[in-house]
Amino acid sequence: MLVDVDGVVSLFGARGAVDGSAPGSPAGLAPPPAGAIEGSFHAIDGIPHFLSSTAAGHLLDLARSFDLVWASGWEEKANEYLPYLLGLPRSLPFIPFSRRTTVNAGTPHAHWKLESIADYVGRRALAWVDDAFNAACHRWARARGAPTLLVSTAPELGLTAQEAGTLLRWARQLAARR
Repeated sequence: MLVDVDGVVSLFGARGAVDGSAPGSPAGLAPPPAGAIEGSFHAIDGIPHFLSSTAAGHLLDLARSFDLVWASGWEEKANEYLPYLLGLPRSLPFIPFSRRTTVNAGTPHAHWKLESIADYVGRRALAWVDDAFNAACHRWARARGAPTLLVSTAPELGLTAQEAGTLLRWARQLAARR
């Protein structure tokens, strides 16, 4: 299971924040709606992030059914911070994104992660959790010869029970086919 960080574990754009900030939060950031998501603010390389412990809990549950892999611009930095701040597994594999991939993503027919993801997963079954899929991602997923599930998150909520449930049902369906 490929996991993005921003918009999945690191949340932003919370609904209900009138000016985009909340008392005691870094300027321009607000925690998610009260009671919906648990987490806390952390400075990572000098940048404030609201890290969802709710999403982390779902990832820990999903790790029983999936091999987790970071598919984020954070690359190895996800392993440097998230295990310690959220109790996630240490040293998860991550997909390195080449400079060529990010440059080629400027076309309307590409997504900056696709080339590297395709190389990494090959013909294996794939669930990918991200908040920024585009039409190219959906075309690619439909054209793959292996089972593929794209799970979109709202960047202000991240990975919730709804998306985790979808992923677990899909994993059970795959296991039943074998």
